Amino acid sequence: MSDFVIPAWFEITSLIVLSLILIFDLLLVVRRPHVPSPKESALWVGFYVTLALIFAGLMFAVAGPDAGGEFVAGWLTEYSLSIDNLFVFVIIMAQFAVPKKMQQEVLMIGIILALLFRGVFILLGATLIENFSWIFYIFGLFLLITAAQQAFSGREDDEARENALIRFLRKRIAITDDYHGMKMRTVVDGKKVWTPLLIVLIAIGTTDLIFALDSIPAIFGITQSPFIVFTANVFALMGLRQLYFLLGHLVDKLEYLKFGIAFILAFIGVKLVFHAMHENELPFINGGQPIEWVPDIDTWTSLGVIIGAMALAVAASLIKLRIEHRYLPTALAIPTNDDEDENAVASEPPAAR
Repeated sequence: MSDFVIPAWFEITSLIVLSLILIFDLLLVVRRPHVPSPKESALWVGFYVTLALIFAGLMFAVAGPDAGGEFVAGWLTEYSLSIDNLFVFVIIMAQFAVPKKMQQEVLMIGIILALLFRGVFILLGATLIENFSWIFYIFGLFLLITAAQQAFSGREDDEARENALIRFLRKRIAITDDYHGMKMRTVVDGKKVWTPLLIVLIAIGTTDLIFALDSIPAIFGITQSPFIVFTANVFALMGLRQLYFLLGHLVDKLEYLKFGIAFILAFIGVKLVFHAMHENELPFINGGQPIEWVPDIDTWTSLGVIIGAMALAVAASLIKLRIEHRYLPTALAIPTNDDEDENAVASEPPAAR
């Protein structure tokens, strides 16, 4: 894996451009907080997906097909995990009744936290891989366990965890029932108290940390290039805020999505174990000698499995909706937020202007 060379100038230029795009997106939220319309959300999601595909094409041209293939496979894996992350965001926003006007800013904070957590784990993972090849056994086992949890734990477990968090915090600190904009602390009857925003940010930060623990071993099973790992994560998180407003209310209708994600995690877990066996340095396994008979799963096979698993999961979910007479225009209609249209400010991506 990752036996190619990515030019330093390309890495530096890419990181600068991605940083500028993220700063621009952050400034839009800070200066123009609003509830984006379905059209605006769709345009932004399409814009970021197009950027990712353009970047993949540049990777093909600059570093070769293996680098491009690893980026696409890594990006799709992280994107699928981000969609699962999105469902938890939906639960958090509903559980804590976050006003729609605040949701853009809250989501942006969540995305920034996700980038920070993943950046730390990428550096840590790259260091471990460079010094301890046996770490792939641990990564593989971790993903297999995560896949089982993903497939067999109900989504009500997420809600139960959030309720437990609320009870824990309310017993220990004074929290108001109402939001006061983006303030985490306010004064009520002359007393300083916390607002529900504190709980929301803790819940989102905890979610980001858990998903970072899942996603980093998963993508290291596809590529060992820290640059590809980081850029795949950035592109997967770009547009997640707009995707929330576009499809947030539909994610829970894709009933089999979690099984597709679980299959991908299990597949990558097996791939990591196979890779560890090829690089084996543990004396109690085959005398510390590489195990040559295990198959070597290449990048293109991984890409095919990832695309196939997600396509099958989504298709099966939509078929089930149709059979149950729930796959109707009203079920798929995107809320128009007519009651908040007067607060919406057009903020379409450059490509749409």
